[in-house]
Amino acid sequence: MRVRSLMLVAAGAALIAPAALPGADPPSETGHERVAYTPATVDASSGTSALSGPNALVAPNTPNAPMAPMTPGGRKVLRPQGTGDVRAAELLAAARDCVPVSRGRFRSDDDEPADIEICGGRDAVFWKADMDIDCDGRPGRHCNERTDPLFHDSTAYQQSDGRQLSAERLPYVVVPAPSRRWNHREHGIRRGTVAAVVHRDRVGYAVVGDVGPDDIIGEASYALARDLGIRSDPRGGGAASGVTYILFKGPGASPIESRRAAAAQGERLARRFVGRD
Repeated sequence: MRVRSLMLVAAGAALIAPAALPGADPPSETGHERVAYTPATVDASSGTSALSGPNALVAPNTPNAPMAPMTPGGRKVLRPQGTGDVRAAELLAAARDCVPVSRGRFRSDDDEPADIEICGGRDAVFWKADMDIDCDGRPGRHCNERTDPLFHDSTAYQQSDGRQLSAERLPYVVVPAPSRRWNHREHGIRRGTVAAVVHRDRVGYAVVGDVGPDDIIGEASYALARDLGIRSDPRGGGAASGVTYILFKGPGASPIESRRAAAAQGERLARRFVGRD
């Protein structure tokens, strides 16, 4: 988990690792604004396999899949959202009314007011916040110690083969560490839980891949930001507001590192969330 603060980065302020809460998930490394959590391996949970790719209009080789709309000249019309046929407007409408499930409110960044509630229902929990860029996990071309001064080479959860997740390859979201304010485990949210993340007219499907501070919310991987058209630079990217995170209860993506699994499971659960099933 990372939170932005150019002031702390410029000042070279030390990161302080707070004590873990009893019974909490292993917390993750935080970034640009305040504290650092040390991630550790978490037991895997099973999920549902998948078919479609994260940026595909329809699942490949799927019988009876809807055809993409065509222009008079015979060219495909690309839809603005990321995957499948559930549109951003439908998801936002379904998440319009908030029934709070958190006992307190969260901050979007360390120096911001605590004004974000986690809302919930039978099928999902959701919140509306900013998006800070998490570049932690397995090093790559875009996420490493050179590109990110607060880079950490591990995440709270690992791949099915034991390797760290890759923030630049895998769309994932970060959840707050369990606390009296809110405990994601109590609401069916765990490793690999599938999320639909909405920014403007785009929808991206992701998994729960990291855990952050218990009072900060609104963070996702480099790959998810890129999928949503958000600047993904860990030094100054992200979105200041206008991002809706919808985490679906029930089986997650399996394996956790599969973009196809997240996309297919996410599309199915999104249809249920908006009342299509």
